[in-house]
This record gives sequence, C-alpha cells and structure tokens, in this order.
Amino acid sequence: MSIENNTKITPDELMQVCGFSPADNTENIPTALPWKSKMVGQQIRSLFDYKRTLDYISKDLWLYGPFAISAIWQSAILDSVLRHVKASARLAVGASRNPDAIADMNGWIYKSYSRLLYTLTGFFIRNGKFNREKAQMICMTPKGKEYLKNYMDEFAQLEFLYNNVGLTRLKAMKELLKCLVVLITEQPFSNGYLPFAKKNPDGTLATSFEQYLAENRTRLENLYDTDAFDIKEFSERATLGKIGCSSYEYVDGSLNHRVRLRYYPPPEGIKTNGKIIYMATPLINKPELFDLTSGKSVVEALLKKGYHIYMVDHGNPGWEETELGLDFYGKTIPDLYLDIIRKRHPQDEIYVMAYCMGGTLILPYLARRAEERLAAGLPMDIKKIALMASPMKFDDKDSGHNPIRSLIRRDYDPYLIKELFGPVNIPPQVIEAGMNEIQPGVQYTVVLGFYGRAEMKESIADSAPFLYWLTHGTKFPVSAHIQWIQNIFVGNQIYEEKYCLPSGNPKFDGKPVNMSILKKAGVRIFDYKGSRDPIAPAGSCVAGETWGQVAEGNVKFTSAGLNRTIEKNIGHIFVVSRKLLAEFLSLVEEFYEEPLVSQPLISETKDSVKSEFANNVVDIKKLQMEK
Repeated sequence: MSIENNTKITPDELMQVCGFSPADNTENIPTALPWKSKMVGQQIRSLFDYKRTLDYISKDLWLYGPFAISAIWQSAILDSVLRHVKASARLAVGASRNPDAIADMNGWIYKSYSRLLYTLTGFFIRNGKFNREKAQMICMTPKGKEYLKNYMDEFAQLEFLYNNVGLTRLKAMKELLKCLVVLITEQPFSNGYLPFAKKNPDGTLATSFEQYLAENRTRLENLYDTDAFDIKEFSERATLGKIGCSSYEYVDGSLNHRVRLRYYPPPEGIKTNGKIIYMATPLINKPELFDLTSGKSVVEALLKKGYHIYMVDHGNPGWEETELGLDFYGKTIPDLYLDIIRKRHPQDEIYVMAYCMGGTLILPYLARRAEERLAAGLPMDIKKIALMASPMKFDDKDSGHNPIRSLIRRDYDPYLIKELFGPVNIPPQVIEAGMNEIQPGVQYTVVLGFYGRAEMKESIADSAPFLYWLTHGTKFPVSAHIQWIQNIFVGNQIYEEKYCLPSGNPKFDGKPVNMSILKKAGVRIFDYKGSRDPIAPAGSCVAGETWGQVAEGNVKFTSAGLNRTIEKNIGHIFVVSRKLLAEFLSLVEEFYEEPLVSQPLISETKDSVKSEFANNVVDIKKLQMEK
C-alpha cells in the first residue's frame, strides 16, 4: 500500500497539539525541580515558624505584656488552621499516599498519562503486533487525524497540570509518546530526531530507519503486552507485592517492636561451612535488596556457599516506634540478635555484611562491642565485616556530602518534621524527595532506561522486583530520623568519634564510641564503594582506610590480615546488575574465606608490605579499571 508522505499527518503536527509544557524541559534544567511543592512547603514552614514564635512570646506575659496577649490570641487562631494541615499529613501517611498534595497530584498524572499511552498503543495492536496498515490509514483520513489530535489534546491537558519541571518522570514518558507518534506516522521529526534510536559514537544512526521502526514496534508491543507503561503499577502486578527469591523463617524470640530477625537456612543438599553472616539492613528500605530475584541475590549466592544467613527486617514502624532512636536500632537490636545467633550456633564464626546506612550504624556498634568485650577480658567475637556503599565521613570537603548537607541545612527542620509526622513516622515519599535532590534527574533516567530496554521483553519482567523495591519504601522512625540527620549527617559524629551508644558497662554507657579500638580488637573491614555513587560518595566510605586492620600500603594493595578497600566504577544500587553483583560476590567471598590472623604482620613502609606479602597481593588499582 503506497501512501504519499505529504498526505499524512506528521509527528511534528501531532506534537504541536501538545505545545510546550512542563514535560519538555525547554529550560534544560539538569534535574527534576518540584517548584510548586517547594513554594507551598516554604509557606507551610513559615506558618509553623510563626506559630513557634507566637508560642514563645505568649509564655512571658511579664516581659512582653500586651504583645503576649496578642500572641496567645493569634496562636489559637493559627493552631486551628495548622491542626488541619497536620491531620491531612497523618491521613496521607496512613493511606500510603504522598503527604505532599501537589506531588500526590503528580502521581495521578503519571497514572493517567500511562493509561493514555496504553490505550493509544492498543488501538494499533492486532494479535499482539503493531498494525502498520491501520496506522497508515489513520494518518491519512480526516477522521483518523482528528482521532489522533484528540489524544494529543488529552496528553496536553495532563502535561499542563504537571507541577514539576526539568528532567522529570513525565519527560521520560513523553519520550515514549514521541516514539509512538513516529511509529504511527512512519516519519521522523523534521529535525531528524528519533526517540530511543541506537547511535554510533559519532552521533549518526546505527540502524536504517526501517530497522528503527521494527525495533520500536517491538518495544511498544512488549510494553503493551505487559501493561508496563507505569513502572509502579506494573511492578505491583508483576510481583503481586512480594519480592525475594530465598526461603526464610522468622526467629522465635526476635520480635522487638516491629523489628524481626530472618533466618535463611542453606538449601537442601548444600553442606554448611560453619560460618554465619549477619546482614545489617538500612532503616529506609525493604531488606529484599539483598535478595531481589534469582541471579540478583546476595543471599542466594552465599547460601550456595554454605553460609547460614541472618537478616534484620525492620518492618514498617508504627505509632509505638515514633520515639525509638538510634540507640535502639544501633545497639539494642544487634545486641539481641547476635546473642540469639550465638546461642543457636555456639561454635560457628559470625561475620557481618551491611549495606548503606546499615553499615554506617553497625560499624560503631562493633566498636562498642569490642570495647565491652576487651574490658571484660574477652576477645572480640566478630572480626570480619563487609560494607557495601556505607558512608562514614560527612563533611563539606572531600567526603562528597556537601550537596546533601547543604540541602539539609537549607530545608531540614526537625521541629516541622516532628509536628507533621511525630505520631506516624517519616513516610517513604519524604525520604524519596530528599534522595531525588541529590541524584539529578534520577526518576527521568530510571523510567527512560526501563523504556529503553523494553525492546527485550525479558528485561521488562527482570526489572519488576527492583522497581517494586524502588517504589515501595518503608517509613523511617521519626526520632531515629532526626538523630540520623543531626548527629551523623550534620554532626559527623562517627568519623569524629563523638557518636554515643548505651552500654551495660557503666564505663561506656552513653559515652562516645572509640572507633580506633576496632584495630586492637582485630576487626577486618571489607569496604566496597562506587565512584559514581551520589548517595554514599567514595570520599565518605572511608571505614576501610581509617579503622580496623589498616596499615600503610593496604589501600591500593590488599594483604593478608588487613582491610580491603575497593572502589569501582559503580553507582549506589549496583546489586541489580548481575555482572556487577558477581564481581562483588567474588571479592567478598574471598575476603570471608581468608583465615583470621591473630596478629597481622603490618610493616612500617609500603615497600616492606609489598615484599612481605608479595605472593598474596590483589592489585586493587587494576580492579578499579574494570567496569
């Protein structure tokens, strides 16, 4: 069927119906900017600040006289308004919705936009395939052109309602719309632009236009068949709300508030190696990042090696957990769980593995444990810890945390946090908003990357567990969150050895933890970090070169009995890549398998270290060059 191009509607004509909107990023903003949420949020914050000022004045009638009386009156009026604001925030958290009404509106826009993409794509799908003949006919006839323009009007309506600008999730979705428009019209844009086109290093197309059309028809067919236009809804359907591939049971006696200890027994037929791995997980994510799916599971791989695996599951904290602080999550819980594990496995070695803030909190715990045991005349019983992207140093210089510390100083208000979320804890949407601030355009890149890989149908299903984990965080206990921000992020207390933990020994109770004792206790640290990690920058992941069995020469070269510090060209969540996860597992298993050295030979010079351990040296610099 031959159709003259000049009789067909063009991609440019269709997209012109949408006009320019917040989804276009004409300003070339390098990140997502929730400008309206910020503006309204600042206004609400100002009201709470004013209320706090009024309350302060009203308490001193003798000093402020009639001004205090006026403050009491104004405060009562303002309180009647702010009580509704606080109630709305609590209702939203209880319903698992975004307490930011503007961001919640954006969520509805994503769902509606994806529905339009699904129905418009489906109009051209017949028996699972994109029907070129139907598309050509629609592009030619007046009725067909009107049909397409009506759809564009609806897309435009949603785009103009959108409340963010920059590299946003909606911009990524609009790229898919442009791709669909090119497929329908079988014409490139007038400037030659082709969404999702494969390109050579010099920027030229790597395929013919006909190949491009075929590949992108497959892309849209796959997305339509799996109904994966909205990543969150897709992940919920694909996983049925359950992720993780390894069987586990909850340990009796481990329930403390909402926190429980999981036990992953070795699979049938696997001989145990007499070693335990205690996995310390972050407070803000589901623990399944360690066990997403088969082939992308740290747990699965270590179980096959014969390890017994225990993992902390913080659950989803409720009202009873609002006052729990870092002393509970960073001392009470590991004390309880390691005692349980020791009773269950009295003769086995216990190692620790920790990710992100799980590592940040467990390392000072081990230092306090070492203080307590050595003071009691006992040897340290846990001598190996593997850290994954675990920041320890928080400053405005070489740690790489200046952007997030600046954000905290500008926007974080513990009083406001307590007022809004004190009874219900910090919802994951608030945590996500902060993370988006320090990861420029992360929602755009995640969604665009997902669409970009959809040409391979298996990649869609493969992404579902991670997308579910990513879009379904857990609440952060409000008191622990305030301490985490003020004491660790702003105060840098761990690195400066001012971080305090409780203890059963009065000598240490409530006193700063001596991190340097890790070396005396013989604790070895495996410190794995990424040069492309904005959440835990390489400059902040300094445990392996600061504490434990560190000596001159072991940062670039790893010797027997010493720490291992490995920096790779990876991001924060590298475990979702089979290749990167395999590299990590190979190195960490080697670290765990090395025999413990009671008195590691540490020489005074780098040259002598090289000579002493010449037959047992891993060139980390070479590893860094590997992707």
